[in-house]
Amino acid sequence: MNISSSAFEDGQFIPSKYTCDGNNINPPLVISDVSERARSLVLIATDPDAPGGDWVHWIVWNIPVNTTEIFEGSIPDKASEGTTSFGTVGYGGPCPPSGAHNYMFKLYAIGSDLYLDSNARMDDLVDAMDEYIVETAELVGKYKRKK
Repeated sequence: MNISSSAFEDGQFIPSKYTCDGNNINPPLVISDVSERARSLVLIATDPDAPGGDWVHWIVWNIPVNTTEIFEGSIPDKASEGTTSFGTVGYGGPCPPSGAHNYMFKLYAIGSDLYLDSNARMDDLVDAMDEYIVETAELVGKYKRKK
């Protein structure tokens, strides 16, 4: 399974359009080679370099397995979003307090649909999908604010 973006290459800088300094919308993501054993997909975007540990920027679950692209500023039909570390539902773009941070877009193929509501946070999502993970893929972007 693979995840990539037409907006930035793995390990490269995320354009400001997709951050708190720009339009604060999710970047386009391309998904390919999903296992036939998968029933749905989950996406978790975090900043592991945040001062307090993983800062959750976006969680999305029940992404249909036939999804080949998550378009800029949207989620696939039938997918659900949960609550981020910002305390809001939906995407919250990179906004590091200082220096360059890494942003992990981790895709999970799981063997089940999940039944969570929008109050769900990353820990709830991880607990719900843990025993159903079939495979994973990851895309890393970087961002540093211009001051």
